[in-house]
Amino acid sequence: MPHMLIFGLGYTAGRLAERLRGEGWTVTATRREAGDGVIAFDDTEAVTGAMEGASHILSSVPPAGDSDPVLDSYGDAIAAASLAWTGYLSSTGVYGDTGGAWVDETAPTGGGRRRARAEADARWRSARDNVRVFRLPGIYGPGRSALNRIASGTAHRIDMPGQVFSRVHVDDIVSGVIAALQSPPGVYNLADDEPASHNVVTEYGCRLLGVEPPPIQTLDEAGLSEAARGFYAENRRVANGKAKRVLGWQPRYPDYRAGLRAILEH
Repeated sequence: MPHMLIFGLGYTAGRLAERLRGEGWTVTATRREAGDGVIAFDDTEAVTGAMEGASHILSSVPPAGDSDPVLDSYGDAIAAASLAWTGYLSSTGVYGDTGGAWVDETAPTGGGRRRARAEADARWRSARDNVRVFRLPGIYGPGRSALNRIASGTAHRIDMPGQVFSRVHVDDIVSGVIAALQSPPGVYNLADDEPASHNVVTEYGCRLLGVEPPPIQTLDEAGLSEAARGFYAENRRVANGKAKRVLGWQPRYPDYRAGLRAILEH
C-alpha cells in the first residue's frame, strides 16, 4: 500500500491528499500545529516515525526567511530514507523577470526576487537522486480565484500594458503530481496553455458574474502591499511542453476561461 508523507498540508497539498486517499493511498501530513489527524511539524518523533513508514514524500512548504525549513529539520533523514519517490512544490518565480518572454525548465534561475525559493529549489533537486520538482505559477481554484476577489470587492486592474502571467488550476497541479508518480525524476513546469494579464482575467470574471470591472489604476492608486507589488515586478510566460511530453500530462483547464467557468458552475 503506497504511503505519502506530505510536509505542509495547505490548499494545493490538501487537494492532492484528498485525491490520493480516494485512490487507496495512506496519506500522513504535517502542519505547524497538530490536529484532525495531522502531525505538528516540530514533533520530530512523530514526523520521523511517519517518514519510516512512507514510500513517497512531498514538500509543499515554502522557504522561511532565507532557508527551507523541511530540509533544515529533516534533510538528513530524507536523504537516508528508503523512498520510492520524492517531490517538491516550487515556484516559477525562480526564473525571475523575463520581460514577457517564454521560459522552460532549462532557463536560468535565482536572478529574481525569489532568491530563497530558488535556493530551496536547488537544495531539493540535490537532496536525493529521485526528486521531482514542480515549478508552479499563480495557483487558483475553488475558493481562491478572481471570482472570489470580484465578489469580495478586492479585485483590481492595474495600468501595466504588456504585463502577463502564467497560472494553473489547483486540480491540474494534482493531476501533474499524480502523473509524475510513474515518471522520471526532474523539473517540471505545471502551467496552463495561455498566459494572460491580470486585467484580462479580472474582466472575464466580471463578465461571468455580470458586474462592472474595477477601474484601471496605477500601483500607487491601488494601494497594493509590497508582496503584491512584487508580483507585478516580473513579467514572463511559462512553457509546459516538458510536462506534456514526459509526464503525458494535459491540463484539464488549459486557460483561465475554462478554469473560471468550471469554478462558477460548481
